[in-house]
Amino acid sequence: MTSFSFIHCADIHLDSPLRGLAAQEGHAPRLIRSACRRAFEILVDHAIDEGVAFVVIAGDLYDGTWRDCNTGFFFIRQMGRLNEAGIDVYLVYGNHDAESRITRQLTLPSNVHAFGASGAGTFIHEATGAAIHGRSYATPDITENLVPSYPGPVADAFNVGVLHTGLGGMGGHADYAPCTLADLVARGYDYWALGHVHRQEVLHRDPWVVFPGNIQGRHIRETGPRGYMRVTVTDHGVETLPVPVDVVRWAHVTVDADGLDDLDDLLLRMARAIEDAVDQDADGRLMACRVELTGATGLHGTLALREHQLLDEARAMALGLGEERAWIERVVVSTSMAAETGADGSIADIADLMAGAADDPDLVEAIRSDIAKLLARLPREITSSPETDLIRLAREQDAGTLLEQERAGVMSRLLGG
Repeated sequence: MTSFSFIHCADIHLDSPLRGLAAQEGHAPRLIRSACRRAFEILVDHAIDEGVAFVVIAGDLYDGTWRDCNTGFFFIRQMGRLNEAGIDVYLVYGNHDAESRITRQLTLPSNVHAFGASGAGTFIHEATGAAIHGRSYATPDITENLVPSYPGPVADAFNVGVLHTGLGGMGGHADYAPCTLADLVARGYDYWALGHVHRQEVLHRDPWVVFPGNIQGRHIRETGPRGYMRVTVTDHGVETLPVPVDVVRWAHVTVDADGLDDLDDLLLRMARAIEDAVDQDADGRLMACRVELTGATGLHGTLALREHQLLDEARAMALGLGEERAWIERVVVSTSMAAETGADGSIADIADLMAGAADDPDLVEAIRSDIAKLLARLPREITSSPETDLIRLAREQDAGTLLEQERAGVMSRLLGG
């Protein structure tokens, strides 16, 4: 058998909208908005530099219907680079870019081989003799097992199956094209190039069954390195190597505020946590962080009403590390009130009374009514400006959270916080 290597990638989601960034300015938000494209460019760079035989894209190349043809032009430009280097591409469409979702089609270069949706097909890679089998989605919500429709393996060839599948709903993903690991193993292929699950998973060896994950994390639920799988085939077997190409790396940064009573101490701890996350996990990339404050603290009442101010502080800390090192997506206050030790009987009674306030339906309804009246009377320059956490809670009429925050604030003052 001729030795060769190929790239297996999936879930590119070119030009997918990134929620919460539309109004953000600065270098970091601009980089995040273009991250999927840049990660794909890096993947193409690697394919050319390493001289791989071909590239497999296992679905969700696009995120859905294009806003304009620029998305298609970008992809074709990258395919043209591979074509010039003599590298073929084998592509299936998944639930996000199923035939019914793509309203604009452009002619692809001759090196791009897209599988149809009416049934599974096979392409033979001329230089290596590898047989690549695949099937695209006709509609976004495929609920049938597609594996039985795949042809049998080609004798004396390295057989690659390309499938976009939920494989039983792994990782909370919708179970499109449902099948089992046993279905895949029994097909007799040497390597299953899967897509849809956004984290890298090697589910089986000999035959190989692999999810490469997506090439770029797009939000806080997609933390850690993201990239593709490089597969090397020799007479001695198959070797796989995960290769990160993400240009922005997402991280959940936890700050323990337990026992803290001084806001300056908390801010110092938050700054250190952000810097540590960048130093340990960014690997030279921009780190997009969600900061979560946890623990029982006398500052709980203050923090709960100042999420917006804390976000400004955290973003200033990130900028202080360098414009291309860190960006703060959000600060979440998940603290609780410190134990009310030292409280005399009267203060303890007040705490108990306020703790039960949210369970009084008449009180909650009265608060909601008063909030609605207050919002109606507020000047437009307040209600139309960037929302504070208090305004947001008022709009949502979240009386329970407002009562808990008020309880925390009252107890902090009574206890000398």
